[in-house]
Amino acid sequence: MGTCDSTMGLRNTLIVMALLLSVSTVPFSGAASLKSHAFFNETGELPCYFPNTQNLSLDELVIFWQDQNKLVLYELFKGQEKPNNVHPKYIGRTSFDQDSWTLRLHNVQIKDTGSYQCFIHHRRSQGLVSIHQMSSDLIVLANFSQPEISLIANQTEKSNIINLTCSSTQGYPEPQRMYVHLNTTNSTSTYDAVMKKSQNNITELYNVSISVSFPIPPETNVTIFCALQLEPTKIILSQPYNIDAKSPVPSPPVPDHIFWIAALLVTVVVCGTVFLTLKKRKKKQPGPSNECEIIKVEEKESEQTEKRVELQEPERSDEVQCDVNISKTASDNKSATDF
Repeated sequence: MGTCDSTMGLRNTLIVMALLLSVSTVPFSGAASLKSHAFFNETGELPCYFPNTQNLSLDELVIFWQDQNKLVLYELFKGQEKPNNVHPKYIGRTSFDQDSWTLRLHNVQIKDTGSYQCFIHHRRSQGLVSIHQMSSDLIVLANFSQPEISLIANQTEKSNIINLTCSSTQGYPEPQRMYVHLNTTNSTSTYDAVMKKSQNNITELYNVSISVSFPIPPETNVTIFCALQLEPTKIILSQPYNIDAKSPVPSPPVPDHIFWIAALLVTVVVCGTVFLTLKKRKKKQPGPSNECEIIKVEEKESEQTEKRVELQEPERSDEVQCDVNISKTASDNKSATDF
């Protein structure tokens, strides 16, 4: 009994190998190819879309999928799965949906991107007959993280230049462009930079970033976005980075004692000016006593030069006026003394 089972197993293996050799000569372009998308670490679908117009049961069929390198992903032989014919990298990663004739590939990796083909053979008395085949292209994607803006050095009081970096990680395929978009109340500007990229050797995912420096107007509010362009119509935006307008720097308040000191200085200057003015005026107008002494000295000199003195009544001369003033002063002083 054991010998029969071994013989049957070997026979089935030989049949499958013969099928693989026969279909390997069929080009992938022989049938219409459908495109299928899957995301990294998730599940992709490889459809077969068998119409089954004859309503054949799985026991009458041999079904299997292979990749572009002719490696078998899955085999169903007369209703029974045959993992022995499956390539090691696909073992435990597939499941067959009998209702939709679709093979699901789990834990999809970037390396799984490529072309796949399903084959369905009908087991008849004369042998296996190919009755259906279909090609599909699996495209594996990985969503980049939302771009993040990081400030390198904020603008200073003396400069309005801002330096920042924008980065996004763990995505596939390589993005087309990365740039910074600046919005103000009255204008919009776009700043491009050379995109730096690195790719993980195992996962094949990309990390990308740019570094940008540009001026910002200090008198208005500014909103900055970082944009990652994956396709012509697909763009991922960062969260807005807002910079508020600079408030005008108020003048420092003047202390009260400064006002008092200023007022005192003004008063001193005004009083000094008035004092000096009055002093100058006083020097220019000598009093009566000084005038009289000058007149007397002149008269004495005149008497010495003249040999005779003419006695006559002067006409209200300065000398008489001085004598009157002197006499009046002496009289006033006497009266004050008598009192």
